[in-house]
Amino acid sequence: MTSLPPIAVFDLDGTLAETAGDLVGTLNVLLARETLPTLPLAEARDMIGAGAKALIQRGFAAAGEPLPADKLDTLFHDFLEHYGAHLCDHSHLYPGVVEALDALTARGFALAVCTNKIEAHAVELLGALGIANRFAAICGRETFPYFKPDPRHITLTVERAGGDPARAVMVGDSRADIEAAKAAGIPVVGVTFGYTDLPVAELGADRVISHYDALAEAVRELVPAA
Repeated sequence: MTSLPPIAVFDLDGTLAETAGDLVGTLNVLLARETLPTLPLAEARDMIGAGAKALIQRGFAAAGEPLPADKLDTLFHDFLEHYGAHLCDHSHLYPGVVEALDALTARGFALAVCTNKIEAHAVELLGALGIANRFAAICGRETFPYFKPDPRHITLTVERAGGDPARAVMVGDSRADIEAAKAAGIPVVGVTFGYTDLPVAELGADRVISHYDALAEAVRELVPAA
């Protein structure tokens, strides 16, 4: 019987790619439509990480207008429409991502993406960044009935990608990534360059890296060899 491969599951925004410019740019379009002050990228960057609805809520609260649920749904639709046309105006991969993916593939790892971005946007963005075909599964917020920090978002992604859940590792930047992985019993590597309201080193990741050059060694320490 063929054994399942070890698998590395990646978050997208703030983990594989710097996407804040396009996400905050879209948020600011919505704020401007509501005649509210727009937010500097540096101020809004750490509001990213829990999906578009959370970003909208956080952004409007920061601009002085907390949102009722009925208005949030309308703004969420508007956000997706505008963002879908501007997915990769400013977004780019972090340094060393391609080489790190190559190294894991050479060790026999399957690769997957588990993101709170909607699936269609994740697939399109990763395609524009030139790496979509490296992943056995790209799973978004609505792919399953669950999304991070629910651990089932990760475990179902591992299943869809055909990876071995006993030899899985999560790579992410936020509280949602780390909490979901830990609840799933999967070791997690935190990256320091993403989007988080607290330093990633304080969130309980099993390893913390500040550059993708260090990922292969971190995974080697956490996951049994292929």
